[in-house]
Amino acid sequence: MNDTWPVPSELVDRERLTTWMDEQGLGSGPLTGAELLGGGTQNVLLAFTRSGREMVLRRPPAHKRPNSDETLRREARVLGALAGTGVPHPGLIAACRTTDVIGSTFTVMERVRGINPFPTSSSPAPVTDTSDVSPEDRYRMGLSVARAVATLGNLDLRTLGLEGLGRPEGWLERQVPRWRDHLLGYTRSAAYPEPLLDGVEELGHWLDTNRPADWTPGLIHGDCHLANVLFHPDRPEVAALVDWELSTLGDPLMDLGWLIATWPTEENAILAGEADVKWPEPRMGLPTPEEIVSEYARVSVRDPTETASWYGAMACYKLGIILEGTFVRAREGRADPLTGETLHGAALALVARGLSLAEGD
Repeated sequence: MNDTWPVPSELVDRERLTTWMDEQGLGSGPLTGAELLGGGTQNVLLAFTRSGREMVLRRPPAHKRPNSDETLRREARVLGALAGTGVPHPGLIAACRTTDVIGSTFTVMERVRGINPFPTSSSPAPVTDTSDVSPEDRYRMGLSVARAVATLGNLDLRTLGLEGLGRPEGWLERQVPRWRDHLLGYTRSAAYPEPLLDGVEELGHWLDTNRPADWTPGLIHGDCHLANVLFHPDRPEVAALVDWELSTLGDPLMDLGWLIATWPTEENAILAGEADVKWPEPRMGLPTPEEIVSEYARVSVRDPTETASWYGAMACYKLGIILEGTFVRAREGRADPLTGETLHGAALALVARGLSLAEGD
């Protein structure tokens, strides 16, 4: 039995957590087999077992952002609403919405023992040797991701009890102006007097001009890429979509767009959310973005066939601007210079990818 506790008490105090779990009726006896989990998140993920039940505690990092606690509260609310919906996700066991137990809010979830056979350092459960997953199974895994994301988009907001999670009215119409303003905000830095993303103004104009006229609000994951997926170890299907901290109410087709923007292709420099991943072979058997769109359309109550390129281009625009923020911080001396240059290159590639989608390529 492994009784070591792999995190400092300042992050997760074992005795205080045990007392809280007693009060919540979450098993009895010691917390055993504790281990830190890696993943595509800066949050702390602590797995342990109590009364034979495997659980994962998720809390913000040691140096919390100003909104970290509220983000965890929102995520807990979403995970609770997903119960029984058919959307693969880590089941919520309990949530502590105050900071008086371990110094932050936190959630306790069912542990999902899944795999992620795609070579990204941020994958929640990377497989060391991916050769044991055949290209055929990777293909099925890719289609399964499309189905899982479509199932999420199909949920009826009226039944979820998530009122107030976001502002769905006018959400799509706000996207380009919001992220254009975000980019212009960088220019307040003396280190970044003007945007250095070639083509970003052209892409923003195209997105504004060609925005879909009609859309139906739904629940959005907000960060749909391969690194945020766990697959069943014994079959090529999604076991859980993870990292729900960016979920909100808006247009679910943006999740499809995010898949398109980050999906590994021969031309795409952004592979499953990472700019520096070198794949041993093109796509490693994954479906093409076009096949992802077709599979999504087969399951979804929405028809994305005419607008998928717009949503993909919008995701490229947004993600490119987000990544450019690290480049700005690097120029200011507040981030690693090499990382900043790498992500600047990724942002340029995303804008180029967005323009390519706009042109119908």
